[in-house]
Amino acid sequence: MTEEKKTNEELLAVEGDVLRGLLGLYEDNQEDTTTIEIARKGKVYITFDIRGLSEKQYNDLQDMATKFKNAKNLGGVKVAEETNVTKFRSLLIYHATVEEDRKRIWNDREAWKALNVLNGPDLIDKILKAGEKSAIIDKIDELSGYGMESSDLIKNLSEQEAN
Repeated sequence: MTEEKKTNEELLAVEGDVLRGLLGLYEDNQEDTTTIEIARKGKVYITFDIRGLSEKQYNDLQDMATKFKNAKNLGGVKVAEETNVTKFRSLLIYHATVEEDRKRIWNDREAWKALNVLNGPDLIDKILKAGEKSAIIDKIDELSGYGMESSDLIKNLSEQEAN
């Protein structure tokens, strides 16, 4: 076998490993969920599953909760004026809730009508206490990979290279 052919076969083998690794990471992102229970005074009112979000989703949701204005001195370029943090936090919870639970709970039109809200994020804001929202967002952040120590990531990489 020629050296060039051997190198091409090695590259193809590595490409397959990379693709399997990328697909595995994607599947892990989709399957990595946790169940949230909202209980008060010992009574569980609702349970739902959440998943992590991508960095792009975080940014898009922040944009949805931000008012922009045209900066006249910058030729009309839009600049962020103010972010509605309450809305942003409700959007995070809404979009991190797995789709079947989102439909069942946050998109319940009867609940919207009864509580006089217009949509799922408004319902979240209406029924959840600030501390409950904060605890849920901490879990979303954890599932999204925030809070992982970079030294742990480097350590894992170093351990893999050693093997």
